[in-house]
Amino acid sequence: MSSRTNKATMHELKLRRLMEHNHRLREELARPRVMVSVASLNLINYCRSTKDPLIPSLWGPLQKGEDPYAPVEQSSCCSLM
Repeated sequence: MSSRTNKATMHELKLRRLMEHNHRLREELARPRVMVSVASLNLINYCRSTKDPLIPSLWGPLQKGEDPYAPVEQSSCCSLM
């Protein structure tokens, strides 16, 4: 009798796993999609409109105040020895 209940619980467990997997697949299917052409056009527009300091040949040289990678000038009012 215990083997029969054991098989029943195994079948229930397998059914529950399949139902959970089916639910996750349905959620994935319901997720909104973006066409590749629209996503690539958005990426191209972003790259054209956003200035990149690492590509000075495209955007021109940056001013010292605009360059996030420029060394910071330190004032020398005090020195520790």
